[in-house]
Amino acid sequence: MSSKFQALDMAEHQIADLDEQLLRRQLRTTESPCDTKARVNQRELKAFCSNDYLGLANHPELVTALAEGAKLYGVGSGASHLISGHSIAHDLLEKKLAACESKHIPNARALFFSTGYLANMNAITGLARLAQQGEVSIYSAKLNHASLIDGVRLASAQTKAKVSLFDHQNLDSLEEALKQDTHLLKLIVVDGVFSMDGDIAPVEKLLRIAEQYDALLMVDDAHGFGVLGEHGHGILEQTDVHSERVIYVGTLGKAAGVSGAFICAAAPFIEWLIQKGRPYIYSTATPPAIAHTLLKSLDLIEGNEGIARRKQLNQLIQVWNEEMTFSSWGKVSSLTPIQPVILGSNANALAAAKLLDDAGYWIPAIRPPTVPVGSSRLRITFSANHRVDDLRELIKTLQVIEQEIKNNS
Repeated sequence: MSSKFQALDMAEHQIADLDEQLLRRQLRTTESPCDTKARVNQRELKAFCSNDYLGLANHPELVTALAEGAKLYGVGSGASHLISGHSIAHDLLEKKLAACESKHIPNARALFFSTGYLANMNAITGLARLAQQGEVSIYSAKLNHASLIDGVRLASAQTKAKVSLFDHQNLDSLEEALKQDTHLLKLIVVDGVFSMDGDIAPVEKLLRIAEQYDALLMVDDAHGFGVLGEHGHGILEQTDVHSERVIYVGTLGKAAGVSGAFICAAAPFIEWLIQKGRPYIYSTATPPAIAHTLLKSLDLIEGNEGIARRKQLNQLIQVWNEEMTFSSWGKVSSLTPIQPVILGSNANALAAAKLLDDAGYWIPAIRPPTVPVGSSRLRITFSANHRVDDLRELIKTLQVIEQEIKNNS
């Protein structure tokens, strides 16, 4: 048997450091479909932690559609889109997604990806290649999702793009930097709904700035598509903006209840991303059965059922904002299904999550690097399948736990 080697020793020490800082993450394995009740380790827990905002992940019509898609197209695509993996199901889905955003993006075309991470990497790195090296500036919101951050880093490494960070709640520094920017290509990158705080980006103001300084505006609406807007078409519908300079990314594994993501933009941008987006070119296409299922999901989102589910979500948000009060924990009121409760320290967040688990709830502690140091929290999320009574029971439980942790501090 060989002795330990350097890399293995380093891994063990680094993991021990994470344990010491209370930063080690743990996998929990579910034994049931995604819904408001989850079976974990043979226990049933009330789940307030998924991104299944409309409660569609276990919808019977989507279950049927997936089985139907598998019968029509099999279970794999067999190749990348540009080889032989692009199915009629993918084509129909992309056309329908483009139609969703066509009122807000003239000459819209959509491109489907297996994950939101891949879509963001493709959009940022591909767009950065529009200009020659050294002629690109990227402006990224400080609290953007990791997929946007990594896309910006990779684009900077590949194209020598200049990267600047900005506060999405105060755009003065962004505007001042753009005034001085002489680069040919300027790209502003922002989350539509910030995943850890639940606040909504000022898209209208950002678009005015982009138009004034000839920049592109890329919006990752992972947590807005399906939830925001009269028809669930997301933040562009909610804010009623119109521009060919908007690059829109929507996720289909959250409110849509299935899997995947898409980029929607003016047709020349999409054609360029097909030609130069390495993640798109070199990834095996998502199984067509998934695309077939998403067509049914979009029908539900846009139809009467989607309207009713968004109404239920809004009622839950209203009850939370009106009835949830804390004596010491920080509450960040949000108009979205994401409702953070700030506890500060890793220890307090882990203690609260453990007490919630003991009480039959699944709400994990969120710690750095997902959130800034000192802002560890509970990230509570609502589903349209939650009832108001479910939420009121959670509110009472949280208030009891807050007092218990306060007394033990």
